Order: sequence, then structure tokens, then C-alpha cells
Amino acid sequence: MKKKLASWKYPSILLLGIGISNVGEWIYFISLNLIVLDMTGSPLAVSGLYIIKPLATLFTNFWAGSIIDRLNKRKLMVFLDIFRAVFIALLPFMSSITLIYLVVFIINMASSMFGPTSMTYITKLIPQEQRKQFNSLHSLVTSGAFLIGPAFAGLLFFIGTPIFAIYTNAIALFISGMITLLMPDIEKQTVVSSTNNKLSMEIIKKDWYAVVEFSRGSSYIMMIYFLFSCVMVIMASAIDSLEAAFAKEVLFLSDSEYGFLVTIAGAGIVVGALINSLIVKKLETSLLIGLGSVLVSIGYIIYAFSSSFIIAAVGFFILAFFIAYANTGFLTFFQNNIPVDVMGRIGSAYGLIQAILVITATSIMGVAAQITSIQTVVVIGVLVMMILSITLCIFSLLPSKKQFYKAEVKANGTISL
Repeated sequence: MKKKLASWKYPSILLLGIGISNVGEWIYFISLNLIVLDMTGSPLAVSGLYIIKPLATLFTNFWAGSIIDRLNKRKLMVFLDIFRAVFIALLPFMSSITLIYLVVFIINMASSMFGPTSMTYITKLIPQEQRKQFNSLHSLVTSGAFLIGPAFAGLLFFIGTPIFAIYTNAIALFISGMITLLMPDIEKQTVVSSTNNKLSMEIIKKDWYAVVEFSRGSSYIMMIYFLFSCVMVIMASAIDSLEAAFAKEVLFLSDSEYGFLVTIAGAGIVVGALINSLIVKKLETSLLIGLGSVLVSIGYIIYAFSSSFIIAAVGFFILAFFIAYANTGFLTFFQNNIPVDVMGRIGSAYGLIQAILVITATSIMGVAAQITSIQTVVVIGVLVMMILSITLCIFSLLPSKKQFYKAEVKANGTISL
């Protein structure tokens, strides 16, 4: 028992930092929406905040991976946390919407770098036999933040203002950075020559070529990655962007009913993540990815074809319940099959592709909803999502590919810097 507790010392500290950061992000997200709406009185100005994130990813990810793989991950994570904390603290001083957009763009650039950086650090820190359990707890922490964050934001609005809540998030990110300092510096002994730290177009081209070469040589790994990303793109951007309009105009729900529907989804996420963390060791990674994605899609299909609040609520709960399973399986698969020395570049490159898909899919479905009907577009979207999920499930459960869900990262997958 002592040995087991000792092995979870640093993972627990890391989960604490992730939890604080995620709660802070929800407070920041809600507060910023209210500040922009109060400043402009325009819902369109608020929707502009949703476009900034994928745009920042497009601007950042084509070069970020080259930096991530060459720098000390722990130090970079601490820097990015404090960097974001400083810029978030500056937001209340911005006097125009243009300046707010600019600062939010810079914050999202740092967030785009933080994702693949933390993924690489986690993979290096957590032994393979603990990864699935850690990823399930990671899903539980982020799911808890989904409920705690907005509730805490509401409490802060009650005792203060959205600006006060913004400062709270800046403090949360700073604390997260300080917690990361308590983590071991696992790259302390790594020596990187100074010439490799100088970013240039030549280095970026070379790194993109390395990503392409790895993708060609690991076609099955990247196919699973791409299929899962497509499922998440359709779910998170295209369908979710029409969620409120669908609930109001197709299901004719009131504001309070729609709010209750979102609460049911939140409960589904937390309950699913909690049960997942308890039984995840008994579940195969391939089953988590494949069947988890199919069950999420089934939830969306129930929702898309629903004609009442009760049926829509059942669909919402099912899709939310199984998201943790799919995400846990995918993260474990990614960590076990992508070499850590190229993980930053792979994550950034495919994050860039995912951002392009998000913008494209959201735009197409938004225009289509104007031309036809919201219900038709949502139904088509969930059917495409189901086809992709079934395809992903079939490929992930192929008996001939079992080694990808159990084996260590292959040494021959390593690409030199």
C-alpha cells in the first residue's frame, strides 16, 4: 500500500493542478462572455470569442511543436500558466473590444501550446501501467470542473462581478503553475544543443517532414487518431454549435428546460467519469475507444430524433456518460503509440488539422441550417458521426491490431531532433 501511494504522489499533485486550472478556465470563459456582452450589447461580439480559439490554433500549431519537443516541458508548462495568468489579469483594463480580442487571441495561443506540452510531460511522467487509470481520473477531474466551474463562477458573480471572477481565474492559473513547480523535472539530465533551440523556417519544414514520415510509417496509429478526431470535431463543434438553437426551435424548450438539459448532461459526464475511474482497469483500451465512441453517437442520435424533453434528456445523459470512456481510451492509445520525442510535433500538427476541420464543419453546418432546417442538419451530422464511430470501432477491435493497445512505444518510431 505504501508503495502504491508513493507511486501516485506526483500524479495526484498533477491532477490537482489540472483541476484548479480547469475550474479557472470555466470561470474565465463565462466571465469573459458576460464582460463582452455588457461592453457591446451584441451577441455577435460574444460569438466572435468562439472563433478566436481555432484561429489561434491555426496561427500557433504549425510552429509550436518544434519548440515543445526541444524545450524542458515542466518549465514550459509553468511559463505558459504564468503567461496566461498575466494576460488574463490584463483583460479588465482593456477599453475596447478589439483589444480584448487581441489579448484573448494571445491567451489562446498559449493554451494551444499548453495542450501538447502537458500531454508529452504526462506521458513521460506516468508509467504505462498507470496511464489508463490516470487518464480516467483526468476525465473525472475535467468533468468535475465542468460542473464546479460554472457553479463557482455564479457564486463569484453573487459576491462580486465578472471582473472579480476574471482575477480569480488569473490566480487559479498562477497556483496551477506553482503546483507544476512541485513536479519532478524529468528532463533535467537532457542536454539539447543551442543550435537546436533556434527556430527557423528550415527547422519547421524539417519537423513537418518528420511528422509526415512518421504518419506514413504508422498509418494505423494515425488512422485511429484521425477517425477519433473527426468524431470529436462533429460532436464538439458542428453539432454542439447548433445545440441551443435545436433545443429552442425544434424541441420548443424554454430557457429553464434547456438549462436543466445541460445540467443533466453535466451529471452524465461526472457519473460516467466516476464509474469509468473505478472499472477502467478491467476494460480494454480498444473497447474504450471504439465502443465508447459508438455509444456517444447513439446518445446524439436519440437526441437528434427526439420529440420531447424526456427523450432528449435520455440522449444527453447517454452521450455525456460515455464521453469519459472514449476520451480515456484515446488518450491511452495516443500515449502508448506516439514516441515522446515527437509527441509535441505530432500533437500540434494534428491539432492544426483538427482546427481547420472545426472551422470548416461549423461553417458548413451553420450555412446549411440557414438554407434547409436545423433538424435536418443535426440529423445528417449525427448520422455521419455514427458512421465514423462504427468505422473507428471496427478498426480498433481488429484482432490483428491488438499489439497497438498493449505494447510499449516502439523504439523504431523514434525520430531524432
